[in-house]
Amino acid sequence: MNLLLTLQTTAAEALPTLSTMQSSTTEVEPLRFFDMAVKGGWLMLPLFLLLLIAIYIFVERLLVINAASKDDPTFMNRIKDHILNGKMESAIKLCKQTNTPSSRMIEKGITRIGRPMNDVQVAIENMGNIEVSKLEKGLSVLASVAGGAPMIGFLGTVLGMVQAFYDMASAGSNVDISILSSGIYVAMVTTVGGLIVGILAFFANNYLISRIRNLVTNLETKTMEFMDLLHEPTKL
Repeated sequence: MNLLLTLQTTAAEALPTLSTMQSSTTEVEPLRFFDMAVKGGWLMLPLFLLLLIAIYIFVERLLVINAASKDDPTFMNRIKDHILNGKMESAIKLCKQTNTPSSRMIEKGITRIGRPMNDVQVAIENMGNIEVSKLEKGLSVLASVAGGAPMIGFLGTVLGMVQAFYDMASAGSNVDISILSSGIYVAMVTTVGGLIVGILAFFANNYLISRIRNLVTNLETKTMEFMDLLHEPTKL
């Protein structure tokens, strides 16, 4: 009987404590992304600027690559017909109307017909290099964002930890967890922000590079088809 009374008394004493813990737990506000970014300090501004730059370059380059990737499956056959029939002006006009990297390369090759084959191929390859360099415009900046954003985040980590230890040293013996929390909070937030921007820019850059490589393969295929056409035993 005494044991039962003791257990009831202990339970009654524990209930207020549990209710207090529950109420204190429910009072904790959820962590909002915007609030977290604001408390990250001034280093979040360059990270946000880098994010905007990365988004702009990715969207702009993606539109350019999509436009350059448009391919008319009948283009080479029509070019072949014009050349074999001696209609060079019609072939050049078709290239100008198509207005793609591959058509501009073929147009350059058509203007060199009559010269040695090596000169024709060199002219096409030079034009191809120019077209590829146009497609790769801005990718170096995107790669710099991918590498630089995490470094800025790590810089915020170091500055936040320095601030935390400075505050702790200034407090002397009156060290409180709240003194350290602000500096450590800045350190962690800038690290997260830098990694997010860097990861997004890294994958965006690699995706654009893969698209350009596929386009380069297509350009090389068109060049080979054109050179094979010139090597056919037909008087041009």
